Amino acid sequence: MKEHSILRKGLIGLIISALLIFIDQLAKNLAVAHLKGQEPIVLWKGVFELRYLENRGAAFGILQDQRMFFLILTSLVLILIIYVYLKKLPNEHRFLWLNIIAVLFFAGAIGNFIDRFMQDYVVDFFYFCLIDFPIFNVADIYVTVAAFLLILLGFFYYKEEDFERIFPSKKKESV
Repeated sequence: MKEHSILRKGLIGLIISALLIFIDQLAKNLAVAHLKGQEPIVLWKGVFELRYLENRGAAFGILQDQRMFFLILTSLVLILIIYVYLKKLPNEHRFLWLNIIAVLFFAGAIGNFIDRFMQDYVVDFFYFCLIDFPIFNVADIYVTVAAFLLILLGFFYYKEEDFERIFPSKKKESV
């Protein structure tokens, strides 16, 4: 029964991830088709625009031109996410948010991995010019939302015993 449950959970996670990755890749393809080589599209003057950028680095443009590093690191992170999602996170209502967070992290990582693997850069196109925030994409939104939810839920929803169920610590023996 447990194998059936893991298989079902994995299939659901895979389907949702595939849908999220499709949305990310579609948005990036639209950005290439309509923004590359063009002036930015101003959606809200002085606040938000669509602006094409080929990002060869990580968040905020750090570690430029480190493709192999990102491919290896992302592969390791993906393996870790899959392991935690399938083997560590309980398939119970209380842990639904952590399962969603794992799927968001996975989809975001894969979305940018595809770009790096296929073309050596990540297509970014959302730009908040009001605060001069670095240009980002849909996959980045998935990762940011997942990180924000993880922090928020870690502080206000999940308790130490919830995390202990996921990652049991070794009990110290009395001396």
